[in-house]
Amino acid sequence: MNIVVVGGNGLVGRSIVRKLREDGHDVRVASRRTGVDIISGAGLEAALAGADVVVDATNAVAPYGESSYEFFTIGTANLLAAEKRAGVGHHVSISVVGTERLADSPYFRGKAHAEAMIRDSGIPFTILHATQFYEFLLAIVEAAVANQALRLSPAYIQPVASTDVADAMALLAEGSPLNATIEMAGPERERMSEIVKRFLEDVEAPFEVVTDAAALYFGATLDEGSLVPCEEARLCPVGFTTWLHGSEYARASW
Repeated sequence: MNIVVVGGNGLVGRSIVRKLREDGHDVRVASRRTGVDIISGAGLEAALAGADVVVDATNAVAPYGESSYEFFTIGTANLLAAEKRAGVGHHVSISVVGTERLADSPYFRGKAHAEAMIRDSGIPFTILHATQFYEFLLAIVEAAVANQALRLSPAYIQPVASTDVADAMALLAEGSPLNATIEMAGPERERMSEIVKRFLEDVEAPFEVVTDAAALYFGATLDEGSLVPCEEARLCPVGFTTWLHGSEYARASW
């Protein structure tokens, strides 16, 4: 198949591209690096010409603020319009478990709006809701830290290895459209404040973690189940300790 991976130079996108090429597909990368900008629409027409499937693995540069809302809504509208003109037969998109429950956050509100546009586009689609990547723990730290301390919610999370998500996205792109949303998560459920504390201890980062039920998560207030998947979610095998020991963070110099 002729598959275009939009955001194919990003964390998950690179792995999706590699997996699809290993499986023998004709894969093109569309990103700013290749001259494609989904916000302005520049380069989209040429990038999608002849595509059977489009995989959207893009993400906002900053997961907070109104700019993230605009990224998902404007970018998705432009991408879907270009797909219609190109006659694309399957749109595969990655999103986040709990998106529909976090309307207070511009990031998640933008994700939810984008998903609605996908469902209403008339293009056959598959949406994958994944839990937070282990790599995203660092972004949680960066967003919450102030004066060497982090105030974090005790809400449960069930993070997943980005490579497991990439493999799942590749399989979805190779299959028929589901016209539905499916969920996947890692094997271990833990409170956010506790797993981040464990992460910081393991990499010897000099931060204190304070558990605070009122702490915001990228603009949203969480309850215990805001970020965890449904019972039917696919569970991936890579646990936190296995991921950490094989990651760059295990060798980080603080």
